[in-house]
Amino acid sequence: MSGILPYLVNALLYGGLAYHFWRTRWAHAVPAPSASAASGAFEHYAVLVPLGLHTALLARSVFSGPGLYLGVGDAVSAILWLTVLIYWLGNFFYKLEGLQALVMPVAAVASLLPAVFPSLKPLPNTEFIAFKFHLLISMLAYSLFTIASLHVLLMALLERRLHDGALPQMLQRLPPLLAMETLLFRVIWAGFILLTLTLASGVVYSEELFGKPAQFNHKTVFGVLSWIIFAALLAGRHGYGWRGRVAVRWTLAGFLTLVLAYVGSKFVLEVILGRG
Repeated sequence: MSGILPYLVNALLYGGLAYHFWRTRWAHAVPAPSASAASGAFEHYAVLVPLGLHTALLARSVFSGPGLYLGVGDAVSAILWLTVLIYWLGNFFYKLEGLQALVMPVAAVASLLPAVFPSLKPLPNTEFIAFKFHLLISMLAYSLFTIASLHVLLMALLERRLHDGALPQMLQRLPPLLAMETLLFRVIWAGFILLTLTLASGVVYSEELFGKPAQFNHKTVFGVLSWIIFAALLAGRHGYGWRGRVAVRWTLAGFLTLVLAYVGSKFVLEVILGRG
């Protein structure tokens, strides 16, 4: 029980912040400007408390022995850790306080996963520089596409309510739809570039280790398919001005395909088949 206690505390801290952002940004009336300015800095840096604990727990889990331990629980936790960090950094440049209420509950669940699904074996071949680079940029790509998926779901809700002619008070506090759309495609572009580098570095890593290009397997197929989906979305955006429901469908399709490429395969191997 003592082993899981820090993870529970971390999840509760994330959950508490999620409730706070929901109550202050979505559920209740907008506070007075002076009160909002006074509390904004505190709220922003309060995120560092669960984020810092998450960092320590994740580091303890991933670097728990010789080599690198990154099972499905650690991988999902790392992706959401990066997602929260990117949100926190992005809040210096964009108005994202209301969006924190979406990512915090997901981070709360993800922070528990290393304790629920511990990694029993270290990753092989972590001494290769190409593999380390591949792992880092793939985690960043997953995090950016996680943000894009949460973002596009919120945009879909906002657009639907605008069409209905009744915008709830909680949605009125979000940035304008066009501003959210601009931010969405910036995130997708950044994620797409990192995904491209992930696939390219995967080829380099495979050649360095096995002396041949990337192996033709389920992970490679879904990874390439997700790249094609996001490439088509960005091309459609540039050439035909794709937006709204079209952007929602393509973004979620690309994200789910990407999840199947890595997290899905690790979940099947480690949790269902028990191969570690």
